[in-house]
Amino acid sequence: MPPHAHLDGPALRALVSGGHPAFVPSPCADPADKPRDRIWELAETLHCSIVGTCLTNAEARAILAKLGRPDARTITEHRLHGEIVQIAGRKDGGGRLLQKALDRRHEREIERFAEARTADAVRALWRASVERGEIPGAYWAAITHPATDWPLVQDVFGEVHMLSHLVGQSNRADIRRLRQLEADLAERDERIASLEGRVVDLMEQRDGLSARNRVIAAEQALSRIAVTEPAESVRESVKSLTAHLERARAHAEALEEKVAVLVHATGKLSADLEAEAARRRAVEAELAAVEAVLAAANEPIDADPSPYRADRNDALAERTLLYVGGRPRQVAQLRRFVEARGGRLLSHDGGIEENMSLLPGLVGRSDLVLFPVECVSHEAIGMVKRACETNGKPFRPVRSASLASFVHAIAPAAICASVS
Repeated sequence: MPPHAHLDGPALRALVSGGHPAFVPSPCADPADKPRDRIWELAETLHCSIVGTCLTNAEARAILAKLGRPDARTITEHRLHGEIVQIAGRKDGGGRLLQKALDRRHEREIERFAEARTADAVRALWRASVERGEIPGAYWAAITHPATDWPLVQDVFGEVHMLSHLVGQSNRADIRRLRQLEADLAERDERIASLEGRVVDLMEQRDGLSARNRVIAAEQALSRIAVTEPAESVRESVKSLTAHLERARAHAEALEEKVAVLVHATGKLSADLEAEAARRRAVEAELAAVEAVLAAANEPIDADPSPYRADRNDALAERTLLYVGGRPRQVAQLRRFVEARGGRLLSHDGGIEENMSLLPGLVGRSDLVLFPVECVSHEAIGMVKRACETNGKPFRPVRSASLASFVHAIAPAAICASVS
């Protein structure tokens, strides 16, 4: 059950807008007389999807820069997203800047939705935008529209939430693309090397041209003075030499600009290469962890048929893990994996249907808490970290919700002894 689903219609509308049920306008009020909702007035559960769907990383970094953050240009995308989600709920802590950025970016869609006077009209405009694939602007305009009611908020949020799950649904695609990524990285290495060589060539050409122009100018001036040219002829020569020097300077400046462009392109390619290399290292580490588990599963054992034996000294034996977030089908697969090694896996969906107040108790019963950073809410992560600090329990973020990422995350302490 979604948070606050037990409230009635007016109370839900007030909660989504950040207000109190006592201040909800009557259903007969004309939406044209009401202002659009501000982002800090919306329920916190909507902030993550709004920031992730309607705002670009460049705009998010610009907001942090305006707030005086020195690491605005270097912060990771995951931390950048979390920072902006926190800002969304603070009117005077950056919420106004975020509101202006979203309104400016999606001005055309806001004007189109402004023609709607009822929730059904807003819903029709939303459906038309979805069919055209124009999701970000329509999502922002629909969520903040004064005629939008709670059922429409649930439907629109639900569609965007499910669309987000289509991105990176399985690590199998990552494994299939690993070889292609290696080929792409090699090609990028060649391109970077070629660009660096080109930069060096252009700089040498510029330096050579400047030196050659200075020598030519000096030789011509000395030659004309040596033959005692008339004063008028000397002035013409100086004028011609000056014009030639200006052209040479202009050419040198053009070369410097081209060098600067190539240096910037090289830096961007280097950053992209490093990001791809980090991703490849993560995937390779996860594959190595899975291969270690498969190798251990293929080792012969004696006639005892039980899936778990105490004398195997499995590092998961008698240990209780807590997994927060993830997808139900994959959580069941992780539970079978842990139980087959003598352990126990508790789980919590991170507040989608299960009550968030259950998390501290589950943390207290666990030896280790894990959560997939791509498939868990920011609210759940914050509560898990606080509960772990209170109970003195270790926690570990997991790169994705896949079995490979899970195995890699628990490998340092939980792979059975036969693997070591």
